[in-house]
Parts: sequence; structure tokens; C-alpha cells
Amino acid sequence: MLLLCRHDVGQLTLVRLLGLAAVSLIASPAIATTQEYHVDLTADNSVRFVSDAPIEDFDGVTDRIDGYVVLDQPVLSDAVGGSDTEFYFEVDLASLDTGIGLRNRHMRDNYLEVDRHPYATFSGVIERVVQMEPETYGVTVSGNISIHGKDRPLRAPCDITTRDDGYRAKCSFRVLLTDFDIKIPRVMFLKIADEIQLELDFSVVPAGSAPGGQP
Repeated sequence: MLLLCRHDVGQLTLVRLLGLAAVSLIASPAIATTQEYHVDLTADNSVRFVSDAPIEDFDGVTDRIDGYVVLDQPVLSDAVGGSDTEFYFEVDLASLDTGIGLRNRHMRDNYLEVDRHPYATFSGVIERVVQMEPETYGVTVSGNISIHGKDRPLRAPCDITTRDDGYRAKCSFRVLLTDFDIKIPRVMFLKIADEIQLELDFSVVPAGSAPGGQP
């Protein structure tokens, strides 16, 4: 058995404390230079699925979007981007409203099959940020979008503006329903195109200040 005198224990404690202090000094810059934001569920958010078909155009709209984004800098700037960034967003497809009850039911039950695939998700990293004006940024994100249980790569542009202590994001991109094994309905109320325009408009605020957001 190893016996230590009081003096030895004191030295070991001092060494340990110095070591912890050194680790803290090394880690602190990394912690201080990152920032996590959550979707502000109290804001006027919207996700719009736009079908521009030859016979009939219609929108499916919901405000049920949630998620987070992690920057590798304290605030958004041209320096943000790369593998140290992260984002994840999900949309509740069961809440989509096309304006017609029967069309909603057919869309949710027969085509999106929301009982099995309730969410559309988009996750990945921030590729690039370009400051357009003092409070406006052009952001390119890339990752994987998942709809109907199928994942596909996606690269999309977003326009970001500052608001209060957070940001407002507007993103727009197109997907093909057939890429996600979704049958294209051609009867009754569901004459839609294979290509769907997705338009996201939502706000994020620093983690801890978004009521009802991600934990």
C-alpha cells in the first residue's frame, strides 16, 4: 500500500488544480467562439410546399417547424462555415394544410403516409456565409433531406437577416416527389406536379431563450 504524507497530498492537489486550470484555459476559447440557436416557436414561422402543376396549383402550409443550428463563431459572419457547424430542422407533415379537408386527408394518409413518416427533416452543415449588407447574409447549407423515410443529398441557399438577439431565415429549394418514393396523385383533388417547391421562413434565437424549443 502506498502511503502519502500530508505534504505529498497537498502537492498532488496543487498539481491537479493547476492541470484543471490549464485545461480550462485551453477549452475556454473553443466554448466562447461557438453559439447554438433554436427555432423560436413563438415567432411567425411557416413552411410552404408549392405544387405548380399544369392543371392545378396549390400550397400546403404549416407553422410546425423545430430545430437548431450551431455556429462555429459567436455570431453569423463571413468566418462561419465548415465541419464545426451543424443544423437540424424538422417539419410536422401531419399538420400540413392545403385548404381542403379531403385533400389534406388524402395527402397525409395515402401519399405522405404520415403515420409511418411523420416528419420531413433536413440536417447538415453551413458551407459558406457571405455578408450582403450590414444585417443581411447569403448562406449556403448542405446535408441530407429526409422525406417519406428516404434520404437525399441537398444543397440550398438561404437569406438570413438579424432580428433582436437572433436571426430570420428564408430558404427556398426544389425536390422531386419520385426521389422519395412518393406516388404522384392524379385524381380528384390531388393533381400535383412531381417537382415541389419548398419555402421555409422561420426565426432562431440563442439556446435557452426559445420557449418550447429544443432542450
